[in-house]
Amino acid sequence: MKHPAPHIVTAFEDAMKRLKASIVQMAGAAETQLDGALTCLTQRNPEQARAIVESDARLDSYEHEIEANCMRMLVLRQPVADDLREVIAALKIAGNLERVGDHAANTARRAVAVAEFPESPAMSTLPNLGRLVRQRLTTAVDAYVDGDVELALRVWRTDDEVDALYTSLCESINQSAARLPEMFTAHMHLLFIAKSLERIGDHATNIAEVVHFVHTGRPLLDERPKADRSRGDV
Repeated sequence: MKHPAPHIVTAFEDAMKRLKASIVQMAGAAETQLDGALTCLTQRNPEQARAIVESDARLDSYEHEIEANCMRMLVLRQPVADDLREVIAALKIAGNLERVGDHAANTARRAVAVAEFPESPAMSTLPNLGRLVRQRLTTAVDAYVDGDVELALRVWRTDDEVDALYTSLCESINQSAARLPEMFTAHMHLLFIAKSLERIGDHATNIAEVVHFVHTGRPLLDERPKADRSRGDV
């Protein structure tokens, strides 16, 4: 005797739960990769850095799997309104998490390059920026998991904190480079690391914007708070 096919709504809800679980797994992998990259800033460990760079492929796999599942849901279920926003949100968040992984790998790679030089005073403030963007990423993911619009807005409204710290850090690196011209290459790596961390903060804010749109149906039209006045962008 054949069992009746599951109701289309139930089938979609089940598929959406699996998709959300995949996003959570991908977010956990991205956070782990970022944690490892931040450790590389304080520990001169080339082997760990190489492992972080190699593990970036795992995030790529997550993204491809999530994209395929989203496309399948769009074709088979043809969701509309809230359901459609949920699927599009998963696509966008996966893309942002993949970029977080890229920036974490870049941070680890350059941290090893910097380790070949004597320690620069500017190096000491990089972990502060790293901890701040790590916290923002976790908060944005929590907002997605819990469907918490207010938490998402908190991430979005405090984007200028990352920008202000990034600007200050770039100024410090530039000043240190002027005093120590023989360490020009090291300071260039530090600027690239700072930019990668700042971009991770931006991706956390992007995720927060997606969460807001999913649950309100409205984009955040106000200009994102910005405090980045650095000319050290690279």
